[in-house]
Amino acid sequence: MATKADLTDWVVEALKANNGTASILFVAQHIWSHHEKELRESELFYSWQYDMRWAATELRKKGRLVSAEDDRRGKWTLK
Repeated sequence: MATKADLTDWVVEALKANNGTASILFVAQHIWSHHEKELRESELFYSWQYDMRWAATELRKKGRLVSAEDDRRGKWTLK
């Protein structure tokens, strides 16, 4: 069953699939197209888009994403 922790990996996976940077919309679409089954089978089904943003914040805290202040609005970028 998918957990919030899986979303950090899925965000990184989505960004890598788009050369390290992508819009939030692209990330959401990528996660849905690659992990729909896991999402539907978990409690995340009702909160995964919110939790995806939580995952991005956690990745920023760990220094894996460019800070929101230093990135373009609506974009997430791997460091």
